Amino acid sequence: MATTIAEPTVENIRSRSQELGVEFYFAQFVDMYARPSAKLVPAAYLDDLVSDGAGFAGFAAGEIGQLPSDPDIAAIPDLSTFTPVPWEPTLARFACDVTVDGEEWPYDPRTILRHQIDKTRTKGYEFMMGLELEYFLLRGDGNGSGNGSGNGTIQIADPLDNLEKPCYDLKGLTRNYEFLRTVSNYVNGLGWGNYANDHEDANGQFEQNFTYTNALSSCDRAIFFRYMVHTLAQRQGMLATFMPKPFTELTGNGCHFHMSLWDGDTNLFLDEDDPRGLGLSELAYNFIGGLKKHAKAYIAVTAPTVNSYKRLKHGTTTSGATWSPVYISYGYNNRTQMLRIPGPGRVEDRTIDGSCNPYLAATVILAAGIDGIENKLDPGEPKAGNLYTTSAEELEKEGIEVLPANLLDATRELERDDVIREALGEARNEDYVDYFIRVKRDEWTRYHEQVTPWEIKEYLTRF
Repeated sequence: MATTIAEPTVENIRSRSQELGVEFYFAQFVDMYARPSAKLVPAAYLDDLVSDGAGFAGFAAGEIGQLPSDPDIAAIPDLSTFTPVPWEPTLARFACDVTVDGEEWPYDPRTILRHQIDKTRTKGYEFMMGLELEYFLLRGDGNGSGNGSGNGTIQIADPLDNLEKPCYDLKGLTRNYEFLRTVSNYVNGLGWGNYANDHEDANGQFEQNFTYTNALSSCDRAIFFRYMVHTLAQRQGMLATFMPKPFTELTGNGCHFHMSLWDGDTNLFLDEDDPRGLGLSELAYNFIGGLKKHAKAYIAVTAPTVNSYKRLKHGTTTSGATWSPVYISYGYNNRTQMLRIPGPGRVEDRTIDGSCNPYLAATVILAAGIDGIENKLDPGEPKAGNLYTTSAEELEKEGIEVLPANLLDATRELERDDVIREALGEARNEDYVDYFIRVKRDEWTRYHEQVTPWEIKEYLTRF
């Protein structure tokens, strides 16, 4: 299934669509929560779709800054994102930018990232990024009702996946081979370069990696990948979830970002003569300095749900580690720190989770790193050792801070970070940050007002 179109013009896409037998296009965009919305447009109307976009009542489409009284939004396809749907040969998808009355809509997450990328390019940098998306394969209704554990009625789809330490389990991979093979073949058919598939640290948890590319394309692919996994799981009678922490006792779902800045074919983060021995340039260290400086604020965007902070914790899981560190530090190939240097020339942020909107997450990460470069922020020396077993006193002595403990505290940090505020831009009569915080604090309030089974068990007969 060759999908590459040398020059993404309307005529080239029309010709390629006819070759593939495409009859319909999804015109797709996402809201704040990265929930994909779409209209199904017949291929005969490609010209109209490109010129006018697909119209939506924005208020009905989720958190995208619209009121019921607002004009319709129009989803304008980015022709370079033409993506045949592998399991349905008559269907293809475009990732779209949202406009209103012919103008860019400042609440559109994809538009927000494009603006940040454009600003970064004027400084001579191209932001390259790879994402590691972890997910669970489950069975059950997943509606949050049921056994009182906070997990609804969900259970691991594979009943034999019950090892205490199932990570990389060969038999677990074998039992799920058909599903993993199908996803892998589809990803490779799209030309994304799926180079590894593994059973992750939790029972029923998997990760399927594809190669890095420019940040906007990586985010477009992440949205489609999640849609693909959800759809294929449902076709097999399963439920897939990228939720950060669906099980109290098991490791959560990360969406680790691997990042670097490039100039053409040159990786500006790479320095084989790095005196610190990590293979990083001074530019990369300044970028890390920016991430450390803004981490407490941007975590509200990269770990954007109440549930996110149940993944980000000091404790352990069944396997003995959370694999989601809360320590604002960096070091060589050390998974107990927020920022891991897995090899020369790139930086991994391990705190980003499966509920993130990748466009917004990439925006704030990039803004934080560029601030570090512009202000030549020194990240300090890399840390070694197991930070999970380092005492609070030792952490304080070494100057290692921790991330906010919950979504409410994270929004408070975000509210006063001017760099992140500027990066997310202005939206109508407010900054996008203020809109984001308003939505998230409402989410926090709705969560906080719930009386949970844990509270009943803990307090009912005590008082």
